[in-house]
Amino acid sequence: MQIGIVGLGKMGGNMARRLARGGAKVTGFDRDRAAREALADEKGVECVDGLAALCAQLPGERVILTMLPAGEPTEEALRELLPRLSGGDLLVDGANAFYKDSMRRALDISRQGLRFIDAGVSGGIHGLAQGYCLMLGGTPKSIEMFEPFARILAPGPQTGWMHCGPSGAGHFAKMVHNGVEYGMMQSLAEGFALLAARADFRIDLGRLAETWRHGSVVRSWLLDLSAEVLAADQVLADVAPVVADSGEGRWTALESVELGVPAPVITLALMSRFSSQGRSDYADKLLAMMRAKFGGHAVTRR
Repeated sequence: MQIGIVGLGKMGGNMARRLARGGAKVTGFDRDRAAREALADEKGVECVDGLAALCAQLPGERVILTMLPAGEPTEEALRELLPRLSGGDLLVDGANAFYKDSMRRALDISRQGLRFIDAGVSGGIHGLAQGYCLMLGGTPKSIEMFEPFARILAPGPQTGWMHCGPSGAGHFAKMVHNGVEYGMMQSLAEGFALLAARADFRIDLGRLAETWRHGSVVRSWLLDLSAEVLAADQVLADVAPVVADSGEGRWTALESVELGVPAPVITLALMSRFSSQGRSDYADKLLAMMRAKFGGHAVTRR
């Protein structure tokens, strides 16, 4: 029950804590000294100052979980890790990586006699207390090696984690999960915007959200979070109307095109995020000028 974790940020650090509190012995590394020091008092977690030291601490067929941003940070860590590993060692990539990249990585790693799991991880900052939903891709043997740790990380030993299929399946499932998340968030936001627009009804949005949480067909964790926000502030005057988008939302929309499977809600939710980032400003300006040209409509000037 020994595992190494590379990347001790919000997700990786809390995963180290949950594993240690569940009985595992964790060796952790992060380039950020502050991230290592934040775990100094956590029983069962030992932080080291380099990947060489991390590999040296782990015995037998090693299990190492990387919780780094997808792309170059993960690639850089793997370039340094791989030469230090031995046949039978298992690498688990918990980043939000593109599933086709994970398929390529799994093949490359297997040629070196190593094992690989692409792990889609959901749970965010609440995972320490509530557990993480894990979507795992890889060979049955790789999953068998990681299963004791998955049982601790998940909400329950038998719930909230699954072997989705071969390499790439875990990150593919997480990609689609995030696309669904986009659609659900957009729907809730639009619904409460409509409610707020009828100021004459004076609906208490916080209380309504709380009411919906009990017995309604739209009850969900996202509704729970919305209720918390609206209970504290229904106006949101200090919040800029800008919503970032992750690579996974884009990948999901593109995958729907490649597969010929319609996903209009997910795609439109992604487009709404682009619009919130000012990417529709030029089009809106041209639309205003077209209306002025064909109908003589007034144009609002800054």
